[in-house]
Amino acid sequence: MSSSLRRGALAASALVLSIASLSACAAGNDAQTLEVKPDNAATSVGDIKLQNINVITQPNQDTTGPAVITGQIFNNGRKDQTLRSIKLPGKDVTVKLTSAKGSGDVVVPAGGSVLLGGKGNASAVLPKGREGIKDGASQPLTFNLSSTGDVKIAAFVVPATSYFKEWGPEQAPAQSKPSASGEAAAPSGAPATASAPASPSGKPGASAQPQHAGH
Repeated sequence: MSSSLRRGALAASALVLSIASLSACAAGNDAQTLEVKPDNAATSVGDIKLQNINVITQPNQDTTGPAVITGQIFNNGRKDQTLRSIKLPGKDVTVKLTSAKGSGDVVVPAGGSVLLGGKGNASAVLPKGREGIKDGASQPLTFNLSSTGDVKIAAFVVPATSYFKEWGPEQAPAQSKPSASGEAAAPSGAPATASAPASPSGKPGASAQPQHAGH
């Protein structure tokens, strides 16, 4: 075999090995991306950084109820800051802020962070989530903090499905529908009447059986 043919064979072998390595890496990366959370809107002003900010609406377009603002607020300063408000510029909407304790201010500790949304975290709730908010749109928000002042960001509006389901708002209670007789049907999961108490076995009316005389 000539030297040029040997060089060609070596180059072809190297190419095959490179493609095999890249394919293996790609498979590994694809597997890892299953665990990657969406990296959404982020911005920084002074000591404050906002990250992964979203507005999460009800899972269905025809469902009324609240929406929530989620994300994380970082404070890189040496002084605690209070989240005083979140506003939607151009909209007459009040965002209700609640600390993780259930009362009091939402405080972003110095050198720390606060999560908005999700179980056990602080919350930012828009009571009427469908007013002027559209899934798939970009919603301008203004976070106001005690020392930094206004921090503006454009958040994504997404429904509470898939990954966002566990961070989404509480769903509105189901509306009772009229029955054929015109009377409102009992809510799902509730007994049709309250006149037959359940027995310990859980069967309605079992405890209401008449007892024979002489017992």
